[in-house]
Amino acid sequence: MNRCAFLVLPSHNRVYADAAPSLARAELAVLSGALSDGEIDAGSVAETSIGGVSYVTFEIDELSPRDAGLLANLSCLYALFEVTGATGEELLRPVPVRRLDRLDDDLLTILKYPGKTNEQFTKLLLNVTLASSALAGELSSPGSRRPVVLDPLCGRGTTLNQALMYGFDAHGMDIDAQDFDAYSVFIKRWLQDKRLKHRAESSTVRRDRRVVGRTLLAEFAVTKDEYKAGDVQRLRVVQADTTRVGEFFRAGSADLVVTDLPYGVQHGSRAGGAALARSPIDLLSAAAPAWARALRPGGALGLSWNTHVARREEAAAALTTAGLEVLDDGPYRQFRHRVDQAITRDILIARNPEA
Repeated sequence: MNRCAFLVLPSHNRVYADAAPSLARAELAVLSGALSDGEIDAGSVAETSIGGVSYVTFEIDELSPRDAGLLANLSCLYALFEVTGATGEELLRPVPVRRLDRLDDDLLTILKYPGKTNEQFTKLLLNVTLASSALAGELSSPGSRRPVVLDPLCGRGTTLNQALMYGFDAHGMDIDAQDFDAYSVFIKRWLQDKRLKHRAESSTVRRDRRVVGRTLLAEFAVTKDEYKAGDVQRLRVVQADTTRVGEFFRAGSADLVVTDLPYGVQHGSRAGGAALARSPIDLLSAAAPAWARALRPGGALGLSWNTHVARREEAAAALTTAGLEVLDDGPYRQFRHRVDQAITRDILIARNPEA
């Protein structure tokens, strides 16, 4: 067995930094199932002090370049090492890491606003959802088909931007007009400032002479040659009620559905035009069937929520009723962590059964 260690990426959020090592262990345990060449000894994953510095360590029977590529995308990974030598005399050999990131990281960090989800956590939720799907291998190297990520409660686009960072296509939906406008302005300006070859436009959607929503469509490429060849990433965001996902996005069009349920602090929730409520369960129950239909067979859904305003069992029941298989054991039970006095966050992952 080979022993490995990684430094946890520093976080400006002190509370999240405290939770990061335990979250990294749970994320590593889920991602290990996607490794094709090596197998991680689950019992070996631990927080270890080496030379007075804290690392997350684990043992793997083989660390191939492909598996190193998958591990490189751990949301909390700062640097990866192979460990040699006895305890107290360890030597660390750096392992080259090549992340999927295709774009500048200010795509994720520029926007600041109350209620914004920590970017590291957004990456963790996307990683765990992807590793639980039929496309788990996409975390180590892009496949022949660009995956599609749908965030049906996209707000100002943190999940959409992380999907774009990975080279995926991104679909989003949100009922809040201010969030739609803010994200539209931001992404258009960002594409211009980065001098990426692109096309982006906003428009209203009319049916039976009535306005039923607004949409933002954008496509871009990292290089001019890719754009000319039609090798572009696509972004589509709709401003409308999330329960109407099926009216704007085809059934089976998304590989992943990844979202934050309203935490009941900065954001409440509405279901079917009802008054603003603090619990997101009514919203989830109303929207989950449409979200499930948007998933391809073998796709996965990942959501986070505030455990102070909704019980895990209620959220799991809503996903099961929608026809999804909830993954609710082992490391999937180890993501609960404190955000602040009013929010304790957890995640829930479910798969769309393969045909």
